[in-house]
Amino acid sequence: MDTKKERFEFQEDVERIVSPERTTFDTYLLRPKFLDEYIGQENIKERLRLAIKAAKMRGEQLDHILLAGPPGLGKTTLAGVIANEMNANIHITSGPVLEKQGDLAAILTNLERGDVLFIDEIHRMNRNVEEILYSAMEDFQIDIMIGKGPAARSIRVELQPFTLIGATTRSGLLTSPLRNRFGMILEMSFYTEEELKLIIQRAADVLGTAIEERAAQLIAKRSRGTPRIAIRLLKRVRDLSTIKHQRIIDEATVEEVMSLLGIDEYGLDEMDRRLLRIIVEVYNGGPVGLKALAASLGVTEDTISEVYEPFLVQSGFIARTARGRVATEKTYKYFGIQRGFGGLFDGVLDR
Repeated sequence: MDTKKERFEFQEDVERIVSPERTTFDTYLLRPKFLDEYIGQENIKERLRLAIKAAKMRGEQLDHILLAGPPGLGKTTLAGVIANEMNANIHITSGPVLEKQGDLAAILTNLERGDVLFIDEIHRMNRNVEEILYSAMEDFQIDIMIGKGPAARSIRVELQPFTLIGATTRSGLLTSPLRNRFGMILEMSFYTEEELKLIIQRAADVLGTAIEERAAQLIAKRSRGTPRIAIRLLKRVRDLSTIKHQRIIDEATVEEVMSLLGIDEYGLDEMDRRLLRIIVEVYNGGPVGLKALAASLGVTEDTISEVYEPFLVQSGFIARTARGRVATEKTYKYFGIQRGFGGLFDGVLDR
């Protein structure tokens, strides 16, 4: 294998086109503004419609909401939609940014009645900072320490009623006191191909690009159930279409771009195939522990568990067991080999 290509596959900081994490490929002009424009997550939308309508009728703020799910499913977008539906201002921050209690206190005291505070990656918030949220969420009050040493004293500050929307990719890392203070916990799921096709068609329309239905379907099939990836792939296909002076994006253009990007009909790229190959070839199909797999692949454990694994598990290529990760029958069929014959991988990485 080409050495340069090998180095590319081992670099974690290389922006994968099929990564669900935010990258510099992404823009945010295509986000829907209201629930009627938001495609997918039908069960969540119905629950939100009911809660928003009831809150408006009572003239109250919405209950605090926790949005949980893998990256790229639209948690930030949905937070903006909720704020728009409530005719409220939204203030956006993230857990890692809030390093001190004063950082969060400054944001909370500047909120107006009915405002929405959105905290992305809320599971990564400092525990000392998190404690301020307990009284803020329940009683709309916070205690602030003034001064130091023997002269220090605590003062209670009243807050305007607000709605906290937290987003997390790892809800299991949230502490029980924080999790229990959310009135609604909404678990977001991967999107169907049909939903992704509609998202792609809507995005193409917003971008002023015509696309055949079959072409949109092909992009949707390779989007790994994730809108962020679907939009990203659409933009790359649109680039080629522009260069070729096409009036409409067709199947051939999509296939050409996917071939250039190394993305197959399952939505797998070179890194996915490498991970599956290591499980089958090096570890005879598993089980293999996360730490060993990360060392063999040359990436961190978090990268595997948060970026690669969710889709591979959801699509049935690997299974999590108590002893580790195991390659499924689907993986063996994908590589065209039989169980027990690991190592027969001539040309596999070129698929």
